[in-house]
Amino acid sequence: MSYDTQPQASHFVDGQYLEDTAGEVIEVVYPATGAVIARLHAATPAVIEQAISSGRRAQAEWRKLSGTERGRVLRRAADIIRERNRDLSVLESYDTGKPLSETLYVDATSAADALEYFGGLAGSLTGEHVQLPDGNWGYTVREPLGLCVGIGAWNYPTQISCWKGAPALACGNAMIFKPSEETPLCALKVAEIMIEAGAPAGLYNVVQGAGAVGAALVTDPRVDKVSLTGSVPTGRKVYAAAAEGMKHVTMELGGKSPLVIFDDADLENAVGGAILGNFYSSGQVCSNGTRVFVQKGIKEAFLERLAVRLQGAVIGDPMDEAVTFGPMVSARQREIVLGYIEKGVAEGARLVCGGAALERDGFYIAPTVFADVTDDMVIAREEIFGPVMAVLDFESEDEVLPRANDTTMGLSAGVFTRDLARAHRVIEALDAGSCFINSYNDAPVELPFGGVKMSGVGRENSKAAIGHYSQLKSVFVRMGDVEAPF
Repeated sequence: MSYDTQPQASHFVDGQYLEDTAGEVIEVVYPATGAVIARLHAATPAVIEQAISSGRRAQAEWRKLSGTERGRVLRRAADIIRERNRDLSVLESYDTGKPLSETLYVDATSAADALEYFGGLAGSLTGEHVQLPDGNWGYTVREPLGLCVGIGAWNYPTQISCWKGAPALACGNAMIFKPSEETPLCALKVAEIMIEAGAPAGLYNVVQGAGAVGAALVTDPRVDKVSLTGSVPTGRKVYAAAAEGMKHVTMELGGKSPLVIFDDADLENAVGGAILGNFYSSGQVCSNGTRVFVQKGIKEAFLERLAVRLQGAVIGDPMDEAVTFGPMVSARQREIVLGYIEKGVAEGARLVCGGAALERDGFYIAPTVFADVTDDMVIAREEIFGPVMAVLDFESEDEVLPRANDTTMGLSAGVFTRDLARAHRVIEALDAGSCFINSYNDAPVELPFGGVKMSGVGRENSKAAIGHYSQLKSVFVRMGDVEAPF
């Protein structure tokens, strides 16, 4: 059964849909047409209070279960998501504008992967026994943090809801998830599925709203952990607010990541990697390698082949599975990206292709490539978050490395070369948290994901995430008499 875009209510709290029409209206706009497809309400203080109180109550119950019992619920949820992948993918496409050719294979499936992975891991979470001198010993206990708040971005609403929720729940926490106000629909279905899978009411709540709702959650003293996916400016504000309460944080922020392509790279693979790192999801991916450094020997061949392959992009209705390139998420985001394109032209970069909005309904921009970009241009310094690739020349490995690292951000980096010794050497030298060799933008749940420098703190996915959703209690056990000075 397919899902209607208008949900039963704006929020999902304490195991059921919840509405409070006193909250500010949130219009959900389908990016492919500009039409309003749903109207929701931002969370009022009463909704927020119910989400927090029910979350804390559910967490007290949930933490008492064994990890195996908790994992069973997460794995059931993963199975349900996979069974309903098409319906969830259609909803994701309505929410974001991403084509079904992407969402059917990346979004709900990635959410299910996270639930399955952390569900399987939950039963293995243990402390350790520590032998000490004189017959004494100690042990550690891995404990949940308590109530976690997840704040999502608009580019991967289903995926992010589980990248944050799965490790949180596996460790025995409760989660309140606030989706982006741009894409509020998908997380409600995830919350509904959690209850169906056997989670106690209140364990995974979803509340809607913009910055004010996020701030109310982040600053509440009953919240123990905040995990944000968003821009660097938003991350700085949320991190500072969480620090006031000494809350645990994970910040998965933006990037201006380098993709370095050497002369000896397989040209077709390098072009494919650059396309994935710039035009997948219409360029709205935080880890994108938007500064493409191409060694001069293959620069023109690279640009020529890239232009040919971009002509193969099928732009159109996201619900048509033949379509491979969709719109920007909103009119505002389209205007931001067009502004950067204007700056690129004004600064003297060579426009190879694209560079304009498309004359059609919705928020479409043609895939855009600039060549002859220099390091000091705005399009090479600031995160654009749209389908705009900047191609920069370089001559040698020694020259390109400091240029690639000359950014305040450090989320991702990639290298294409047939010389694997050089590949590993270059990746070791690049300041980034999530890196790729002869590939780009792969995100298996088994690998940690996150950045360095201004791109954030902490890691999502993999066993590393357990450390960000749990804490260790240390216990010293003396087996003999206590000696005291008096």
